This record gives sequence, C-alpha cells and structure tokens, in this order.
Amino acid sequence: MELSAEDALRLNVLLANGPLAIRINESSMRVHGLLPNGEAAIDLKPTTSDEKYLKVVRAMLSEHALGSPGGYPLYLQRWTRMGRMRDESLHALLKLGDPTAVFAVVCAEGLTDELARRAWWAAEEPENARRMLQTKAVAKGNTGKKLARYLIEYLPFEVEPEKMIESVAMALQPGLLPEDIRFALWKKAGRKLPYLVGFIVANPDDLPDQLEAREDQGRFKPVLDELAAAGNPAAVVMDRVLSGSGQTLLATCLKILERPSSQEVVTRTFEVMRGYLGPLRNEDPDLSLDELENQAAEYCSRSATALELLHLAPSLGDELQTLYLLSGLGYGVIRPVLGGSTATGSLMRRKLEPVIGRLLIRINILLGRR
Repeated sequence: MELSAEDALRLNVLLANGPLAIRINESSMRVHGLLPNGEAAIDLKPTTSDEKYLKVVRAMLSEHALGSPGGYPLYLQRWTRMGRMRDESLHALLKLGDPTAVFAVVCAEGLTDELARRAWWAAEEPENARRMLQTKAVAKGNTGKKLARYLIEYLPFEVEPEKMIESVAMALQPGLLPEDIRFALWKKAGRKLPYLVGFIVANPDDLPDQLEAREDQGRFKPVLDELAAAGNPAAVVMDRVLSGSGQTLLATCLKILERPSSQEVVTRTFEVMRGYLGPLRNEDPDLSLDELENQAAEYCSRSATALELLHLAPSLGDELQTLYLLSGLGYGVIRPVLGGSTATGSLMRRKLEPVIGRLLIRINILLGRR
C-alpha cells in the first residue's frame, strides 16, 4: 500500500525542510513538524484504515531518518546489541513520529538540553519529564524549568503515590521552581503525604519551615566536632541529626510514618533516613526490626567509633543506638508484618502498627522527646 500522491508530496516537502522532530496526532490524523524556524502541520487523507495508513507514514519517516522502513523497534534491537546509542542517532529517533522512540531518547545517556526540548515538543508526557530531569544537563538547562512546572501542574491528576513522589522530587531540584511555588507545594504536602516524601527525597537538608537545633546540641558540639575532625562517622551523623536541618527532617519523617498512605510512602521514607545516616553503613542490610535492634545494641557495645563517642558523651547512648538502627531501615523491616500483602491505607497501617509504633518511639528519642 502507498500513500496518496498528495500526502506523499506534503511529507516530502516537510522532510526537505529539515525537521528537528515529528509527532503524529492519531485522533486528528495530523503530522506535526518542529522546524528550525517554527512548526508545520499536514492533514493526512487516508486511503485505507487510519491504523494501516499510519504504518505507511511511519515507514516513510523511518526510511528518511534511519535509512530503514523498519522503524524504531528494529533499531532498538541494534542499539541493545551495541550496548548504547550514539548521540547522532538520538536526533534521528525524534523524527519517527513514534512515542516509543521518543521515550528511548529521554532515557538515553547522551541526552542534552536541546534534545530534551525537541523530545518534550514531540511527546509531552509526565513520565518523559521525570526521566529527563534525571539528567543533569537537562535539570540545569533551560528545558528543566519547563518540565518542573509541568510536573507540578500535573500533580493533581496523578493517582499513584510512587509517581507523585518522583514528580515532586524531580521538580524540587535546585533552581527549577520559584520559591513561592515551592512553598505552596510544601503547604499542600501537609495533606498529601506522597508530596512530603518527595520533599525529603529531593532536599533532606533544606526543607521549608526549619526547626531549631536540639536544645542540647551546643553542649555536645565541641566533642562531636573534635571526633568528626578525626574521622569518627558516629560523631558526624550525631551532629547532623542534632542540627536544625536534622531535626526538621526527623520531624517530617515522624509525620509521614504516623499515618502513611501506602507501602511506597513507607519504604521511600526508610530509604531517605538510611541515606541520611549513610556514614554509619553503606548498604541496606535487609533485616527485621528485631534484628536491627540487636545489631544496634551490639554496635554500641563493641564498635570502636561508638565507644569513642560514648566515652566522651555517655548520655547519648540511646541516641547512638537509635541512629544505628535507623541507618538500616529497609523493606526487611515491614516484610514480616505485611507478608507480601498489597494493603494500603487503614488496613496497611493496622498491619504495620507493631513495627511503626516502635520506630516512632525511636525517632522521638532523637527529637529529645523521651
């Protein structure tokens, strides 16, 4: 089957003008081209079913962009065998009018700010925005601000907690959002816990509404500074959590865990806490809460760095044991009580209460609330 003579002519004229990207609106049967100096559009006149006709259109675009009418799927196979895609190939994929090819571009290592601009024109999808903002060149470029604003505006339409968390976390990267929008989002996060998780994922040390340092931080500061300067990780972490930013993060995590809405909210909060206390360990041990408690007690009684800190500040024993416990949080903590359950909301909270209740007590210790 061939294109109508009129459509073939119009498409050839469009391609001759060197489009930077092409998208196809299947519902209106219109082909759009992003040109170096503007845009162009062609209304197709199908001579058969729309689906069959679009296959022919995409074959023509593929022949022009890739030298093969097979299109993106065939090209993907070659790319997979190569292990990566050359940067010049990314430009070609944006000219196929294929959303799958656009997604390959937004996930590519060689993505640039200019390619992101073209890809966003070709397929304005929230997942594309999230993926592109994972690339530093995009997050720091002109396109990054546009993607961040889009993700925040689209948030009310997201229904999955994981996507809400990622959208907020990606949009909150430094320099992408004006302060007034960031603060307004923080206010909404008081009612939407996935938004709050997005905040702690993006900026655990720079949350709005900062609290004061813990009342007794000044008393321990000289000892902690001395040990930290000598390379004691326990002192480094202790000083961090007693500071205003550390107390703010802990208070925020406490709020999230008091009434979590989904398992994703819980596990991502665990990840943030584990990462924040990272100097104490470098991986998720995948242990239950009982195992972590036993391990934390052993750490405080046998670890040289822990004993060094406790020798100079013995009253911080409960805090140090708690820090080591929290530094190992992961899915292993909730696995015994959930048992593979997909429960959310109130049912999930009832199942998690035996575990979360104990963790809340621990976090309150670090907040000075005994």
